[in-house]
Amino acid sequence: MVLLLTFPVLVVVQMQGLLDFNNYREAERESNPLVASLLRGERLAPPQPLPPEVFTTREVESVRPDLRLANRKWDRLKPEFAQILLQVYKEMRDKYGYRMVLIEGYRSPERQQRLKSKSGYVTNAGPYQSYHQFGLAADSAFLRNGKLVIAIEDDWTQRGYNLYGKLAEKYGLTWGGNWSFQDFGHVELHGTRYDDPSKHRR
Repeated sequence: MVLLLTFPVLVVVQMQGLLDFNNYREAERESNPLVASLLRGERLAPPQPLPPEVFTTREVESVRPDLRLANRKWDRLKPEFAQILLQVYKEMRDKYGYRMVLIEGYRSPERQQRLKSKSGYVTNAGPYQSYHQFGLAADSAFLRNGKLVIAIEDDWTQRGYNLYGKLAEKYGLTWGGNWSFQDFGHVELHGTRYDDPSKHRR
């Protein structure tokens, strides 16, 4: 009888190491060495928000209608993704002199539907078909002379987007500039524990 009562306890004690969920979470994070390295190092802080009027000029509205309604809060992005994106921003500034601006991060399913209904003007993806709904995608543009530059207007902008795409891919992000529906300012992070690829379609 004593053996029957104590056996389950002994089994639990012996299995404790195997059932250590802290180790599981750590191993999960280590599956992406780049993300693990960034998270173990110095955490980069998001830049200060720009004045709202930067996002409401006639030039901006002609390229991205309703951008004033976009969510630009860094804390709505998943931490791993935010740190990688901030690292890309840092290299774009320090190495190449381009100042990047987050113009849209998290996007609600309702906003996703509104944008899709604009005949693919901004996106072809419907609700829950975009990584924006999971905090794993961001649209970025350049700040030049205090003005937001989104469209490819000249060689400077084109060079900037090409550099941005190469850096994004170097850090394991997917760049929208390689899609048939080219979205040069868009990047997204695949393969995280938050990600359910079956829900996404581009």
